[in-house]
Amino acid sequence: MPVLVTDTAAREIDAIIKQQGLDAEKIRLRVGVKGGGCSGFSYLLDLTEVQKDTDEAWDFSFEKGETAFKRIDAETGGGGVATAAAEVFNVRVICDQKSYLYLNGTTIDFKDEIYQRGFVFNNPNASTTCGCGSSFSA
Repeated sequence: MPVLVTDTAAREIDAIIKQQGLDAEKIRLRVGVKGGGCSGFSYLLDLTEVQKDTDEAWDFSFEKGETAFKRIDAETGGGGVATAAAEVFNVRVICDQKSYLYLNGTTIDFKDEIYQRGFVFNNPNASTTCGCGSSFSA
């Protein structure tokens, strides 16, 4: 199963890429895990242009609307076709093979609430997660 990105997370990734002046066509969202954190493993997110031959990779397309993105890839029934007037943003997710063992099927979301602002991982492989949501055990 792929590592998925929600519409809300895609909108934030797009904003970060623009703020940092990066080339959206070359940028990949690298997702990974490392040992540490309160629960045993910590999540890693990085914007990079470097993709290794051994990385797992998924491409997602989102149609930019006035207030939100709408996923248009074939997996969600969108048929992979955007309307001609719509602006499309692509998120290319990459993950090393070892991290993928722990992240298979994970959904990355973004929360912007009074008590929390940041990327959130919904990981079906995690047996426990810490209170802050940035680490887990499997």
